[in-house]
Amino acid sequence: MLVQVVKSKIHRVKVTGADINYIGSITIDEDLMNAANIIEGERIQVVNNNNGERLETYVIPGPRKSGEITLNGAAARKVAIGDILILITYALMDLKEAKTFKPALIFPNEITNMLS
Repeated sequence: MLVQVVKSKIHRVKVTGADINYIGSITIDEDLMNAANIIEGERIQVVNNNNGERLETYVIPGPRKSGEITLNGAAARKVAIGDILILITYALMDLKEAKTFKPALIFPNEITNMLS
């Protein structure tokens, strides 16, 4: 049996941009991606603490040390610059592995989106 578990979580980052004219996705500072073990193109759940919206999209890397968190395309309509998000990825694994798996959880600075 396979179960789906949290693989990665970026907890409480601030939206820095919303680009309705981009073709889709979320742009995340590559330093945050690496720290959270998230890869380019990975499916991600975006939870908006300000308005309760939840959506799924895919990740594209943003410039390192930029703190960038930009929602692109239609997802840009679900956020406002300054909103606080929780970003979560999941993985399928067998039950035995899932019981001992430890997700990558990061808690960036809420003001700058940078790692301490």
